[in-house]
Amino acid sequence: MRVVLDANVLVSALISAAGPPREIVRAWTDERIELVVSATLLDELKDVLTRSRFRRWVSAEVAAEFITGLAQDALLIDDAASQQLVLADPDDDYLVALARAAAADYLISGDRHLLALADPVPPVLTPRQFCELLGS
Repeated sequence: MRVVLDANVLVSALISAAGPPREIVRAWTDERIELVVSATLLDELKDVLTRSRFRRWVSAEVAAEFITGLAQDALLIDDAASQQLVLADPDDDYLVALARAAAADYLISGDRHLLALADPVPPVLTPRQFCELLGS
């Protein structure tokens, strides 16, 4: 099963030792799912994780190692041309374009703008919803 994880899910997985985001990353490292990333997604993740407020949860070195590991071990594809799909937050358009270009089965996000899309392709699930799907 091929998935795209929003940066918010990846950040949560890194800073919290438990919970659905961490379970999803564990499913990837256990090779139960295939994780897709792009340069734009990795850049967004780097931008977020280099903010000083995250130092209380994760060191800059661990954050850099996490991003490097994703770049090396996830399926890295070129960024796709995005269309205006997420009217409430156009900055999220690239995630939908990435998921479509990768023929992902799911886009996993906690972002209400993505979750509110009508009939998205691929489906957008919360981390909890995806974990429930994985458990079935």
